[in-house]
Amino acid sequence: MDGAGAEPPDRVERVTRIALCQIPVSEEPDANLRSAREALERAAADGADLAIFPEATLTRYGRRITDLAEPLDGPFVTGLAESAKAHGLAVIAGVFEPGEGRVHNTAVAIGPGGGIEAAYRKIHLFDSFGARESELVAPGGAPVVVELAGLRIGLVTCYDIRFPELTRALVDQGADLFAVIAAWGSGPMKEEHWVTLVRARAIENTTWVAAVGQAPNPEARDGFGIGRSMLVDPMGVVRSDLGPAPAVQTCELDPQITIATRNALPCLEHRRLPLGRS
Repeated sequence: MDGAGAEPPDRVERVTRIALCQIPVSEEPDANLRSAREALERAAADGADLAIFPEATLTRYGRRITDLAEPLDGPFVTGLAESAKAHGLAVIAGVFEPGEGRVHNTAVAIGPGGGIEAAYRKIHLFDSFGARESELVAPGGAPVVVELAGLRIGLVTCYDIRFPELTRALVDQGADLFAVIAAWGSGPMKEEHWVTLVRARAIENTTWVAAVGQAPNPEARDGFGIGRSMLVDPMGVVRSDLGPAPAVQTCELDPQITIATRNALPCLEHRRLPLGRS
């Protein structure tokens, strides 16, 4: 990828319609696939170009993920891909892939033709607040930027949002949107952290952020899923906030806002420390 600010000559700047698909997730992959396909139908009917689902859309967290993990050509991703192709829209969703002993927590990016365009394996594992994600999940090793729906999208998964060096690496690879998928845990100050971190990553990188979390599932006892999916613009303005209830909401990303913001606030050009820059 070219650095931030470089534009391929054939790239057309246009408004992109993004569906934030804030669905509750159960333990059953088949039920979750049905919910995701219903959400895709709603997104397509609303004219979305891209639909983003939460982390762990395949199945809720728990020791069962080692048994329920599927390869990217398995029935869950294949079902999403079939719906993406049928509706002609791109999809990003969180799944678990089998590994050697542990699984990968993967964000899969599917194009409107149904092909898998990229897979990002979560780098930063949630060994915090008493949780030990690393007992079940092996970390990925590289940031991923993928082109979908006319955008260069940097993929970010949940706990990753606490590490600004990741999004800075993504913007240096040319990302003009961060797609943040999450199964954010509830608890004291946790919702405040989520909102603050999502806005901070937008502001410091003058970059759009589409952050999609699981809606709370009243049948689950693990505390994962607070909702609060958001689209935040490069000035940190929250353009959409879905609150806690299940919802599919389509909102617009206007690249002219990025241009105007970076003209007024060229902080990416003003960096002095070379650490971590590509």
